[in-house]
Amino acid sequence: MTADDLADRGKLAASRPAPDIQHAAAAPACGAGGTGLAVFEVFARHLPSGRRYGVVAGAGRLLDAIEQFRFGPAEIGFLRDTGVADEATLRYLESYRFTGDIWGYAEGDCYFPGSPILVVESTFAEACVLETLALSVLNHDSAIASAASRMVNAADGRPLIEMGSRRTHELAAVASARAAYIAGFATTSNLRAGHAYGVPTSGTSAHAFTLVHDSERQAFSAQVEALGTGTTLLVDTYDVAEAVRAAVAVVGPGLGAVRVDSGDLPVVARQVRSLLDSLGAERTRIVCTSWSRGPTAQPDCGRWPSAR
Repeated sequence: MTADDLADRGKLAASRPAPDIQHAAAAPACGAGGTGLAVFEVFARHLPSGRRYGVVAGAGRLLDAIEQFRFGPAEIGFLRDTGVADEATLRYLESYRFTGDIWGYAEGDCYFPGSPILVVESTFAEACVLETLALSVLNHDSAIASAASRMVNAADGRPLIEMGSRRTHELAAVASARAAYIAGFATTSNLRAGHAYGVPTSGTSAHAFTLVHDSERQAFSAQVEALGTGTTLLVDTYDVAEAVRAAVAVVGPGLGAVRVDSGDLPVVARQVRSLLDSLGAERTRIVCTSWSRGPTAQPDCGRWPSAR
C-alpha cells in the first residue's frame, strides 16, 4: 500500500462515520425481527467519583452525522472484499437511510445517572447500525463538557480559553472546543472550531515568536506594532519579572494583558499582579495557560434496547 493510498483512506475515515462490525452484519440478518419497532436509550449508568452531575454535549454533531450516514461504493467494496457481509447485507447497507425518530436532552443540559440523554426509535435494523456512532459522539463530547463545566464553576466568572488542540487527535480537538464552549468556556484557540461551529476564537503569541527575535523587548515591540497595545504579551520565555518590566516599558500602563504559561501558576500569577500594579499597570490582565490536571473521566454511557 502506498502513502497516497493511506492518505486517501485517512480522508475517507475522517469523512464517513462507520458502525462496529457486529452492527453492520447484524442489521439485515435479523430478518423479519429487524423490521419491528425498537427503542434505544442512551444513559449514564453512573458518574465518576466526586461528580454530582454531567453536562450533555454532542447531540448536534450526532444529528449532523446521522443525516450524512451513508455506505458508499468504497465502504461497500471494503465490506465485500473483507467478507464482513454477504450480498443481502450489502444491498441493505447500500440503500441505508435512517427514517426513525430521535429526541433527547438539549446540549448544555445537566444529566444524572439513569437520565435518558437520547432516545432513538426506529426499526432495530436501522437503529442498531447507529449505536457505535451515537455512543462515541456523546461519550466524548459529554465528558469534555462535564469537565469544562466544573472548570467554569471554579473560575467564578473569569473567562476561560480552550487551548487543548495539541494534546488530542486533530478531529477530537474541534469537537472538544465545541463541547467546552457549550459548557461555558468563552473562546477557543482552534480556528477550525470557529469556522465550523462559530465558537469565538482567541489566542496569544508563541514562545517561538519571542525566540526568533534578538530580545524579548524586540519581540514585544514587533507584536504591539502589528496588533496594538491591547494584545497579550507572553512573559515566561526567560525571566518572568524581567519580561513584565520590559512589556510595561514597551507599551506603558495601558498594556492589554500578559500571559504566563509555566511554573506554579497561582503563585506566579500573584507575583505578576503585584509587579504590574507597582509599575502602574493595574488594569493589565493576566492570562494563565498550561496543562490542567482537571477531572476528565468520562461518563459510562450505555444503551437499553427494547422492542414493542
